[in-house]
Amino acid sequence: MSIWSQSFPPAPKFTDKECGDLSGKVFIVTGGASGVGRELVNILFAKNGTVYVAARSEPKAQETISWCKGEHPSSSGKLKFLHLDLDDLSGIKKSAEEFLANETRLDVLWNNAGVMIPPAGSKTKQGYELQLGTNCLGPFLFTQNLLPILKRTAATEPKGSVRVAWAGSLAIDMGAPSGGIDMENITWTKKDGNQRDKYSQSKTGNMFLASEFAKRTQGDGVIHVAFNPGNLKSPLQRHMGTITNTLTQWMLHHPKFGGYTELYAGLSPDIQPEQNGSYVIPWGRLHVPRKDLVDSMKSQEEGGTGVAAAFWDWCKNETVQYE
Repeated sequence: MSIWSQSFPPAPKFTDKECGDLSGKVFIVTGGASGVGRELVNILFAKNGTVYVAARSEPKAQETISWCKGEHPSSSGKLKFLHLDLDDLSGIKKSAEEFLANETRLDVLWNNAGVMIPPAGSKTKQGYELQLGTNCLGPFLFTQNLLPILKRTAATEPKGSVRVAWAGSLAIDMGAPSGGIDMENITWTKKDGNQRDKYSQSKTGNMFLASEFAKRTQGDGVIHVAFNPGNLKSPLQRHMGTITNTLTQWMLHHPKFGGYTELYAGLSPDIQPEQNGSYVIPWGRLHVPRKDLVDSMKSQEEGGTGVAAAFWDWCKNETVQYE
């Protein structure tokens, strides 16, 4: 029932009409140059927010910026390009520093960017499996570098309003193994898997990171949530092949609906400190994940398995030299 409900959700109840004026607020949307990220950027700019379009390609980001300005010529918001290459850990701190040199606040960071089912053997610049590196390690490091400014912003804003939103997927429910991640084979060196397996575990990783950041930074006033944006028509499917894309078109929605899911995760008043570490499904609903995943997000002292904590620690160990 959960998979069907996430694939064909009810109409969104929190949209651009409900989010109010965003003047004075500052946002980062990674992967904001295309797909659902582009739709989210457009909504935030329309409501007068300052939005950093974090992406690898400046030409694509500038095209998105021009499109948004054309759509909303009366907006008092600002749109800025921020170079961010999540598959290269060596440059992520520099990207964060570029943002910090220009802003004194950050209200919401959407870790929206990701890669899905690239060609087998695809690696990051540091040699990690591309989906694990781009979807988990890169965003982890980027978030670590931005935690101080998020904390400072949270100190002066209403409780629950400063957030980090992490991109999950329906693939978590459909493809992740029992427990979510096989930590004994996290780098796929003991036993290789197919690209869908690797994608599912990388998306589960984002759910686990949201849960662990929520626990470990609880006193900072920053809310961390994960979200499944929905099954969307976007460039994310570019590696899936013609046949697979043709067969799945019937279940894909316009990316603007995914923008509503992400808008809810980042701005909805439904999410308060009590919902720190929660999971959002299309098009903006709180959801309890599978029991085995809930158990993974609990420590052994809490009666769980501690897999999420182990994954957070692994990400920390792998990225600490680049902080």
